[in-house]
Amino acid sequence: MTQKPTIRARHPIADTGIFTIEELDLEFANGVKRSYQRLVGSERGAVLVIPILGDDTLLLIREYTAGMNRYELAFPKGSVDVGEQPLDAANRELQEEVGYAARQLRLLTSMTIAPGYLYHTTHIVMARNLYPQRLPGDEPEPIEVVPWKIGDYRRLLERPDFTESRSIAGLYIIRDILMGPGNS
Repeated sequence: MTQKPTIRARHPIADTGIFTIEELDLEFANGVKRSYQRLVGSERGAVLVIPILGDDTLLLIREYTAGMNRYELAFPKGSVDVGEQPLDAANRELQEEVGYAARQLRLLTSMTIAPGYLYHTTHIVMARNLYPQRLPGDEPEPIEVVPWKIGDYRRLLERPDFTESRSIAGLYIIRDILMGPGNS
């Protein structure tokens, strides 16, 4: 088994309030020393919620994404707050962004994006048995909720505004749960 490099030093470069940029001085098992820069998100991570209304309708949201400077269609998502567990955060985000709460929440998986550069985990949560319940959120404008039939998932994947990788992964995971593995 490969031995992880030893972190010899950690230097913060910048703190944005959302991420910290830091430089790591590493020493590998073979003696090679190298410095790497990475973004560090919250230790608590984030959640992406896949809300299912009835048996076959997914609830997506359309909201402005500053990173891409456009509106994107995606599943609801947000940070896990201090003292929260991922399932509690998922239910809170669902109420803030979609206006529903869930009686049934299930952690499907946890994933990283760009692990070579970003220290951050997103927990993918399925939400079922929904009922209307709204909490105030922190969004600067109203979020549009977009219902989508799971049987029409291919058309969703073809949309130029459905590009968020965690949402795409979540769509494939939920497709296999609702329709069975290998459906095409």
